[in-house]
Amino acid sequence: MSKPESDKPKAVVLVSGGMDSAVTLALAREQGFHCHALSVSYGQRHSAELVAAAELAASQGAIEHKTVVVDLRSIGGSALTADIAVPESAGEGIPVTYVPARNTIMLSIALGWAEVLGAREIFCGVNAVDYSGYPDCRPEFIDAFERLANLATKAGVEGHRLRVRAPLMRQSKADIVREGIRLGVDFSRTVSCYQADEQGRACRVCDACRLRAEGFAGAGVADPTRYYC
Repeated sequence: MSKPESDKPKAVVLVSGGMDSAVTLALAREQGFHCHALSVSYGQRHSAELVAAAELAASQGAIEHKTVVVDLRSIGGSALTADIAVPESAGEGIPVTYVPARNTIMLSIALGWAEVLGAREIFCGVNAVDYSGYPDCRPEFIDAFERLANLATKAGVEGHRLRVRAPLMRQSKADIVREGIRLGVDFSRTVSCYQADEQGRACRVCDACRLRAEGFAGAGVADPTRYYC
């Protein structure tokens, strides 16, 4: 027998509008959490992913969806927050699409909201298998942030341990596609492209598009992505 709605634990789920966060939200719901979806408008190149995030939160049963604005464009340093061309391949080393401190900031906002809500779980869709090499997508980062969360909060100090969950951390993109299909995620509503247009159509050539397409191909699932080229 499932728990009554009032007895379900609360979780804050970071929802970017992309495929990984959509699957993460579906997993959190499946695990019995009241999901409070959080998106961050940080000055990214396009707003299509934020529109997708709001639609996903509504369609996937989030209790509420909040978008917090943080102006990372004011410091730049990334092809996603400055007038730097998005490369067609990741190349060697950490790519220019890495946004300095982005995941640290997003998780910090999620942590603050979790304390306000009395939630003990934070979910994020970071992945360290099929990804672009960002340092803040590694398990070491998530583990370190969880330690910080329990040192730096009233909840943690008072013994109400907070957990940071990254359920897709060790899954390939193909695995993530399969999991999303199992959970009924509508991938056609997700936006992964670094330079999507206003309608959310993808460029086909950036690293995010490449990884996404390889995931659908590897899973043997038709790619529902809408492209503008």
